[in-house]
Amino acid sequence: MMKKITFSAFALGLCFSAFAQEPVNSAAVAKIRTEGLDKSKASEIAYQITDVAGPRLSNSPGLKRAQDWAVKYFNEMGLKNVHLEAWGDFGKGWQVDKYYAATTKPFYRPIIASPKAWTPGTNGPIKSEVILIKADTITDLAKYKGKLKGKIVMIESALVQPLKNTYKADAVRYTDEDLEKMAAATPPAAGGGPGNRQGAPGAGNNQRAMMMRMMGMRAAIDSVLLSEGIGLKLTYARGSHGTFFTSNGASYKLDAKAVNPELEVSSEDYLHILRLLRGGEKVEIEAEVKTSFYDKDPKGYNVIGEIPGTDPKLKDEIVMLGGHYDSWHSGTGATDNGAGSAVMIEAMRILKAIDFKPKRTIRIALWSSEEQGLFGSRGYVKQHFADPADMKAKPEHEKLSAYYNLDNGTGTIRGVYLQGNAAVKDIFQAWLTPFADLGAKTITISNTGGTDHQAYDGIGLPGFQFIQDPMDYNTRTHHSNMDTFDRLDMDDLKKSATIVASFVYHTSERAEKLPRKAMPTPAPARP
Repeated sequence: MMKKITFSAFALGLCFSAFAQEPVNSAAVAKIRTEGLDKSKASEIAYQITDVAGPRLSNSPGLKRAQDWAVKYFNEMGLKNVHLEAWGDFGKGWQVDKYYAATTKPFYRPIIASPKAWTPGTNGPIKSEVILIKADTITDLAKYKGKLKGKIVMIESALVQPLKNTYKADAVRYTDEDLEKMAAATPPAAGGGPGNRQGAPGAGNNQRAMMMRMMGMRAAIDSVLLSEGIGLKLTYARGSHGTFFTSNGASYKLDAKAVNPELEVSSEDYLHILRLLRGGEKVEIEAEVKTSFYDKDPKGYNVIGEIPGTDPKLKDEIVMLGGHYDSWHSGTGATDNGAGSAVMIEAMRILKAIDFKPKRTIRIALWSSEEQGLFGSRGYVKQHFADPADMKAKPEHEKLSAYYNLDNGTGTIRGVYLQGNAAVKDIFQAWLTPFADLGAKTITISNTGGTDHQAYDGIGLPGFQFIQDPMDYNTRTHHSNMDTFDRLDMDDLKKSATIVASFVYHTSERAEKLPRKAMPTPAPARP
């Protein structure tokens, strides 16, 4: 039987002692904990987002299904101003309608793989001997001219190496020592930090030049393969033990150039085929890939809903929470980012369930196209708050108190990244204190990137991402075919939604908005 999480009297007392300067409403926290930990709907929400809606690639039917469900659920929940809001033009949607591939010689074996995003299908079933193309220069491709039409091909590359076993656990949680190191972090010195390769002049330029050469050669080979009319290209996918990490194989732009049909193949299957070809054996594969493109509405949309503020003086101010709703296509986007989306939706449900009437308006946003460059959140921020190009604040810029984001998998919240905003440290520490028994107690001055809070932080607004236990996010599920509902830890989602709901509650009730960092200056125009 699962242990029931209780709210100790000791933790309750801490709310009014160690951080007495920042009020914590213990009665409200108790209600939030009861609703979030004992009556959670996080599992049902995650099921709808993943199992029912499916993969949610940008502008795909799967994302549209998930957005329509969220609008319906928000309305049923009693949220106001529920709508899909366009953030700008994205481009084409895409989905896999059918995929099948297997070796038929030297023996039958199904292949674990997925079409690369935004690539075309095979125009029906194909069956072909696999041709291993060995080419270091464009000139080397001349010997294949007229021999590749309808063929299944692989490109020889020294970068493809045999797999090595690892003896580290896939799923891990932060240790006390890990969290203590985070808490002890200091802001990076000006001009320092990751990416500043002092003492290695030219190293970055040399690496970039090498990458540019490789990309140029790859593009040239693909162009030749396209002109030859190949049937299918097989590409090595990072990963092991049947897990593969996916990507896009073409542009989503409406005027994107044509590309070859392409399968991203799991490492074990790819290496099996490659060893046979290198050994002089004939390999035959049968395959059928069918994909569809959607270009009738190229705009991207975010899902928006609100709990309106009730205080006459503060109701026009805003507290926001959100996460990106889009995903990649080889799984069902459970940990990236069905988990974060489910947590934020559940946090809103908790606040509605306890009949909370906030002073400030609480607004949830489910972003689209985060995976292609934070497009949904950046487009929204540009429309509502400020354009990073000129940093001229719009009227709503002054009204936002904070934005809270979740997007690092299923792991429970262990604390908060301050994004260098030291003025909120004691405030957040007070708000975390009631959840020390859930393992959430760490505040770090450090920044974290790669997700939608950056759109806010980049224009001087308080935007925060929570510290989460890593679990198997980077080792097994992030952008992989294993990113499915079964990888979600429901106890962790419950805890996270409860903590987020409390943070949002206290932000909305606070006498003042949260402290801010200085508004950044516009980046200089590129020459």
